[in-house]
Amino acid sequence: QVQLVESGGGLVQAGGSLRLSCAASGRTFSNYYMAWFRQAPGEVREFVAAISGSGSSTYYGDSVKGRFTISRDNAKNTVYLQMNSLKPEDTAVYYCAALGSGAYYSASSYHYWGQGTQVTVSS
Repeated sequence: QVQLVESGGGLVQAGGSLRLSCAASGRTFSNYYMAWFRQAPGEVREFVAAISGSGSSTYYGDSVKGRFTISRDNAKNTVYLQMNSLKPEDTAVYYCAALGSGAYYSASSYHYWGQGTQVTVSS
């Protein structure tokens, strides 16, 4: 089992920045691809970013490329999402997830999920 706890969400004005954190406990953290997804009301869960176990490979959804950066610190069992140049359309609940098997961009591939943290971007 892997337990995931997100933090760092909040209210920010458009153009601002936030950094989300996801603290993991349980199995060996560095064995897992980790990802961030987001879900706005009435919308499907959207892939935001993923990172390999070592941190050497990162992937981003088209809507956040160039603005968001995913990183991890395996010594601290923590994955981060630095969000810059935030837009109102980034408003959503952001979820941290640990990959079970399958495509890194598909929510159905992830076996473990955090409870989510709300990000609200005002215009």
